[in-house]
Amino acid sequence: MRFFSDNAAAAHPAVIEALAAANRVDTAYDGDAFSKQLDGAFSDLFETEVRALWIATGTAANSLALAALCPPFGGVICHREAHIQVDECGAPEFFTHGAKMLLADGAGAKLTPAAVEELAAGIRNDVHQVQPRALSITNATEYGLVYTPAEVAALGEVARRRGIGFHMDGARFANAVAHLGCRPAELTWRAGVDALSFGFVKNGGLSAEALIFFKPELAEDTLYRRKRAGHLFSKGRYLAAQLLAMLEGDIWLDNARAANRGAALLAEAAGDRLVYPVQANEVFLRVTAEEAAKLRGLGFDFYDWGVGEARLVVSWDQDEAAIRPLAEAIAAL
Repeated sequence: MRFFSDNAAAAHPAVIEALAAANRVDTAYDGDAFSKQLDGAFSDLFETEVRALWIATGTAANSLALAALCPPFGGVICHREAHIQVDECGAPEFFTHGAKMLLADGAGAKLTPAAVEELAAGIRNDVHQVQPRALSITNATEYGLVYTPAEVAALGEVARRRGIGFHMDGARFANAVAHLGCRPAELTWRAGVDALSFGFVKNGGLSAEALIFFKPELAEDTLYRRKRAGHLFSKGRYLAAQLLAMLEGDIWLDNARAANRGAALLAEAAGDRLVYPVQANEVFLRVTAEEAAKLRGLGFDFYDWGVGEARLVVSWDQDEAAIRPLAEAIAAL
């Protein structure tokens, strides 16, 4: 009974069908009929002209986005516990050829304008110190908290005023949109975001993520960076077909809603054990080592999160029948 990561979730049937449909001779790399539809499909979704690139992994999507926004001698302001800092094995620094992560703090891994300004204010404007050139946030955050459009816009205003790029790590962007009930545009370019790593693999995709540029000109050099990084697939149509399938009929949003509902069910059972409010599909709760062992003894799989805490992640493909036993086990602790 798997609750350790939505990375392990099944691929949605529509994605498998799309792969079969793409399994025919077409132009190589990104010149195929499927890849050529991406800009239009994502432009429709975001209600503005965008450039959309398929990328195989979230790590590469984040890192290529930051490389487009930040030079090697610059710095990326992010949360101390951001995925790009803690869980990318130095990939952002590698792809940017040396840009430095500039670390700020905030509850629940959320940045505030005040935290960003405080960090930036402490950096001398001279050649001896790394200058901020980009700001990166994760939505939903590493602790499952969601930035609202107003919160993103406030950070976007800081980025605009300081003349730095603004990136959103959207590994669980779908869950954030599902929680807020807002339009994707409100949470991105209308709030000042320049580049979005739009996660699909956690949400029903198989092996494709989307890198969205709201400033289309940023995509031009990124095409070369993608090739140089070894991420220009010979048969890119298989990645593009997955993304198009997930957009069709808003499968991406329905899947996120399902995962969020499951997490809410666990949150209700957890009560005052919750470490953070549950706003997406991740649940962090307080458990003793003995309680964690008891849950595992019942067959539930999850991550320990520091001392005395556990992380539970609900996937799009887990219905109430799959989630209810864990909710009952938590309530019975």
